[in-house]
Order: sequence, then structure tokens, then C-alpha cells
Amino acid sequence: MKSDNTQSTIGIIGGSGIYDLDKLTDAQWIDVESSFGKPSDSILIGFINSQRVAFLPRHGRGHRYSPSEINYLANIDALKRCGVNRLFSFSAVGSLSEKIEPGTFVIVDQFIDQTFARKKSFFHDGFVAHVSMANPVCSDLGDIVEQTARKIKLHVKRGGTYLVMEGPQFSTLAESRFYRTLGSDIIGMTNMPEAKLAREAEISYCSIAMVTDYDCWHDDHENVTAQSVLVTLSKNISEAKRLIQTTITSVDKVFKPCSDGCNTSLDNALCTGLKFRSETSQRKLETVARRVINKSGWID
Repeated sequence: MKSDNTQSTIGIIGGSGIYDLDKLTDAQWIDVESSFGKPSDSILIGFINSQRVAFLPRHGRGHRYSPSEINYLANIDALKRCGVNRLFSFSAVGSLSEKIEPGTFVIVDQFIDQTFARKKSFFHDGFVAHVSMANPVCSDLGDIVEQTARKIKLHVKRGGTYLVMEGPQFSTLAESRFYRTLGSDIIGMTNMPEAKLAREAEISYCSIAMVTDYDCWHDDHENVTAQSVLVTLSKNISEAKRLIQTTITSVDKVFKPCSDGCNTSLDNALCTGLKFRSETSQRKLETVARRVINKSGWID
């Protein structure tokens, strides 16, 4: 499937428990080929109030892939091929803060990446680029989600640092306590390298984290288990879908570049000179880096 650049497309990545989207019109699951392998699943294309939407379940329908097994490169590349330029990412997380209770929706603004077993860049094998991740999410999209969440009376927190661990096991008590000393507010397993790849693909990215538990650091609460996560998650899912529905209707149908520069993040980021770039990497990056693929690098 080729990218449709004539129409703005909103991307939604569904985390644990969100494997489908309700109330899409003209909806169909489409297989999208990626230069970086197979995405987690087919992509559900449809419309909400005439806004084109592309939905991808991060773990695949039926929850088939653990966080370490997800092909994050293929997922972001496939969404870009569908014309996605703004992306809302939903995930289930634990709280590392007394002030952030289960049931809270956190609009993330920072990350600490503790993953170690994942490919983290589209640029490799003879083509190097360095994008800025100082501000890793799109504040414009965050504004929309915050306003929407408050409008529909969700328990929402604007801002929070998401520590991304490798998983798939939950934290030890020592790890959970250590992560709190780093200034982390919540902990999960999936937003990295997803956010980094969205930035490399020049897609505006917004992370909405659904808090399900207190991990294992809190003396007054049980240690996190898959079962305890599912209990709170089942309550969050309907609220998350309501938030998705309302947020999409609040987004401008005509795409406007964000004020943070997410959509021009590759400007001055390409390092490798044109004549030195791997032809294989060039071909793979035709979608992700189409805007700058033929521009000079730092070294020419």
C-alpha cells in the first residue's frame, strides 16, 4: 500500500486491551508492507466524522507479541505509508508516584529509556542521522488530549516521566524503588523506541498512559500481577475509546505542522553524505525520510 499524502490521516496505536476501534465508518483491515519487516498486525483504516483514521494494535489482535518482540520500526513505517502525520499512542502503565492513582490517564511529556534488546533507529547500515529527543512528544497534540479528557471528565494528569523497561517480566522491588529515585512517574514497556521512531519519521507523537497499578513499591497495595492489571484495564478501555473518539473529532482535518517542529525533525539531522550512503538504506527510508532523502548530510 502506498502512502496517501492528499489527505491528513490520524494514527492510533492501541496498547494492552485496545485491539479494535469502535464506530469507524467504511472500516477495513488492510495489510501494509514495510521495508522493515512485518508490523504487529494489519492496519484498520476508516473514518470518524469524515476524519481518516489508521489504527494499529501494538501487540497484535489477541495480544500475540510481547514488548520485546514488537517490530516497532515496521509499525511506524507502515503507519507513515498510510499517510499518518499525527499519532496518538495508548499504553497500560504502573504508577511510581503516590499522587498518580490507578485509573488516571497521564499525558506523558518525558521518557527514560531503559530498554536494551530493541532496534531503536531507522538509520543504520551506512546511513546515519541524529534527531533531537529533548522534547520527545508533541505539545500541540497533548493540548488537544488534555482539553478533550477534561471535557468528558476523565481523571487526567498533564505531564509525567514514563520509564520504559525491557520486560516482559514486571519489576523487582529493588528495581521499582530505584526507578522512583530517577524521577520517574510511571513505568511501562512499550513507548520506546516507538517515540524515537515517530520522531525520525517526522510524525507528531502523543503518549497517553493508562495507569493500572502501583508496580510493587507501594507498601499499602498488592504487587502488580497480570490479573490485577486486567481488572483496572477493563475499566480504562471504555474510557480510552471514548477519549479516542472525542479527540479525533477535535483535531483539525487539514494538517498543520506542529509548533514543536515534529514534522521537520530531520532538518540538519542527516549525518552521512549523499555519495557515502548505502543504497539499501536509502531504499528502505524512501517513506520514513521522503522529505529529506536527497538532501546533503553533515559530511559531503
